[in-house]
Amino acid sequence: MDRVSKNPPTVEAAEKKTLGRGVFRRCDNCGETLKAREFTDNLEVCPACGHHFRLSAEGWVEILLDPGSFEEHDATLASADPLGFVDSKPYPERVRASRRKSGVDDAFLAGSGRLLGRPVQLGVFIYRFMGGSMGSVVGEKITRMFERATERGEPAILLSASGGARMQEGALSLMQMAKSVAALGRLRRAGLPFVSVLLNPTTGGVAASFAFLGDVNLAEPRALIGFAGPRVIEQTIRQKLPEGFQRAEFLLEHGMIDRIAPRPEMRATIARALGHLLD
Repeated sequence: MDRVSKNPPTVEAAEKKTLGRGVFRRCDNCGETLKAREFTDNLEVCPACGHHFRLSAEGWVEILLDPGSFEEHDATLASADPLGFVDSKPYPERVRASRRKSGVDDAFLAGSGRLLGRPVQLGVFIYRFMGGSMGSVVGEKITRMFERATERGEPAILLSASGGARMQEGALSLMQMAKSVAALGRLRRAGLPFVSVLLNPTTGGVAASFAFLGDVNLAEPRALIGFAGPRVIEQTIRQKLPEGFQRAEFLLEHGMIDRIAPRPEMRATIARALGHLLD
């Protein structure tokens, strides 16, 4: 008769590490370990300390717009390689790799929808695609978003999360700053509002163009917002920057933005702003 061991089989250390994978999650900010579901249910905000982790563009559409109201536009626009740019790899290869990894064609999602019943044009940067960098496709999508808003008589909402202009497209990416701002100017002349939401991070050519030109400029808590990074600025001016420099709270204190809205309050905050501007 076979004997049954009273001791359970030993679990290898490497196997132990995988047992809780996907079940628990540690906050990078406060170090608290919580159930992963708690982060998801709280819109990727740490329930313990309120730290805002990055939310996908698709997630923003879901929490801002009325269910089932979103219609994507300009989804088929694709980047060209006008400069034949090569760094560690040719630009077309880098774009293809980003598409495979991110599951999207470029760094911006634009479309029509409704916010508490109000028709709006919404655009959201997709940071997981080349750091949300703004090339010709992103600039064109933003320009068309402003133009649709003007043609339809609807407000525009744009959520920025970007490292700035895409260096692989050189001056053509920088031209998107002027092109998108010109389209925004036409929206403004039509008397239609633009709500700009600055997420973490909003930097470079995006910060230097339309991101600060909203009729209302909102930001998430602790979002990094500015043109050049703090380290570059310190090396240039050879001075130590103030604590919290370029964070949303610093910008609010110095009049650069109008309000900081925690993510769970963003939908209501935008809706209230549009109500003041339109009703």
